[in-house]
Amino acid sequence: MKTLYRQFILATLCILVVSIVGGFFLANQYYLRVTKERSDEQNVAIAQEIVYAMEQMHQTEAGFDSYLESVSKLGYQIYVHSENGDQHVFGEAFEDMTLPDEAMRVITERRIYHGIQDYSSGNFLFGHFANDLRNTVGLPFTYHDERYGLFMRPNIKWISSDIHTVFAGFILAIAVVNIAGMLWLARQLTRPIAQLTEATKQIARENYSYPLDIKRKDEIGQLSDSFNLMQLQLQHNELARKAFISNVSHDFQSPLMNIQGYAGLLRSASVPEEQRLEYAAIIDQESRRLSTLTMQLLLLTSLEQTMYPMNLIEFRLDEQLKSVIRRYRWRLEEAEIDLSYKLAPLTIRGDEELLMNVWDNLLTNAIKYNRPGGSIEIGLTVHATHVSVIFRDTGIGIAPTSLPQVFDRFFREDEARKNNGTGLGLAIVQEIVTLHNGDIQVDSSLGEGSVFTVSFPNNIIL
Repeated sequence: MKTLYRQFILATLCILVVSIVGGFFLANQYYLRVTKERSDEQNVAIAQEIVYAMEQMHQTEAGFDSYLESVSKLGYQIYVHSENGDQHVFGEAFEDMTLPDEAMRVITERRIYHGIQDYSSGNFLFGHFANDLRNTVGLPFTYHDERYGLFMRPNIKWISSDIHTVFAGFILAIAVVNIAGMLWLARQLTRPIAQLTEATKQIARENYSYPLDIKRKDEIGQLSDSFNLMQLQLQHNELARKAFISNVSHDFQSPLMNIQGYAGLLRSASVPEEQRLEYAAIIDQESRRLSTLTMQLLLLTSLEQTMYPMNLIEFRLDEQLKSVIRRYRWRLEEAEIDLSYKLAPLTIRGDEELLMNVWDNLLTNAIKYNRPGGSIEIGLTVHATHVSVIFRDTGIGIAPTSLPQVFDRFFREDEARKNNGTGLGLAIVQEIVTLHNGDIQVDSSLGEGSVFTVSFPNNIIL
């Protein structure tokens, strides 16, 4: 398997090789286009100074040799060839003493020989360091009425000792630092990825508490933070799933046991008619409770589908709220609850049937958990950025510790609430409001009542 660590090292080595080759190619092009000509010009200028000094100042055999010998000690290789064929070498000897025909024209035609500029080598810029007589500059001069040619270049060993050593050390240092840094960086990059891989395996085994301690400020650190959030969410979802299964089992088991128990009692011939009717009424009540719970579960499951088919139509929101109020007028009168409302005329575009579920749940809760002689206020207001619908009651209220859970499935705060409803109503309300890009908030004080505020963006208004 090609691990990320190996791929990173291989990619870095390839980049290093390509950069060295590319750098060598660019350096070679610069040498061919600029350095060769400049070097040739510089050496021709030096050779002219040497020739001028010999012609003007040294006219003895001893002076000729001693002067050129002293010049060679300054770091030059010098070769002198006379028209009679005499040859003299001063300084380091050349490896190849072959003199091309072009160089002989220095003596015969008094031309300047540009060997450094014209010298070609298959090794590109390394030809600059070739210890070859052809890789020189040549100038003519006259000594004792005899024509000579002076060929010279800087001493290769001197150049090598300075440039080659520095250049080789520089390349070696870059390579060592680059490879060491690459290995360190690869390890730093792959270690947290390996930890993330192990954490992923642990999650696959349903271990949502695997510690993942990656403290970084880069993208991997952000990935680690996101992974930790995902792990917490999965842990929460797992707990919610188990609680959901437990709650569903309990909520189904209780009415089923009641139905089974009272059905068994009804089979007894000794049960009086009055009790028989009472048992039948309980069975009917429990079956209705099961039916309601089943329908709410199906609705909640459907609403959670990402592609729930909403039936968006235009309708009057204020008229819909008045319709809900009329539907429960009898319950309000029975509980001696006073209801008042202030509804601004408003036409919106939404799913009328789903929103009816929202107002139905909020109003029935306000009635169910209110107190005799209490009150309910309903308001519909259009603001600059949103539309708000408020249900305010003077009921038993909700404890501050329970407020974050009121929209959770099957949440019922106390025994008084557990005996009424399924605990799915507010979860359904929240899903429907979210589908309409809205938001629902609750504010409540225990013993003083609750306020539910549903807000929709203004883009639903027509």
